[in-house]
Amino acid sequence: MQDYRIETEVSDDGSLIIKNLPFSAGESVEVIIRSRTAEDGQGKRYPLRGKPIRYVDPFGSVAEENWEALR
Repeated sequence: MQDYRIETEVSDDGSLIIKNLPFSAGESVEVIIRSRTAEDGQGKRYPLRGKPIRYVDPFGSVAEENWEALR
């Protein structure tokens, strides 16, 4: 199955026109229409993007108490 994505707007009469599709004439296709809102962008996909990063102890040991050799 080949996927093809395009973003377009619904016209005033509530219809969509999609031209120049990369499929052959007579080929069977499935059409799925999703609403696209401003929140659907990258905001939810990468929730930590743009947040400040703070390293408390970047060179400190991690789980040092779990190492049997150090006991």
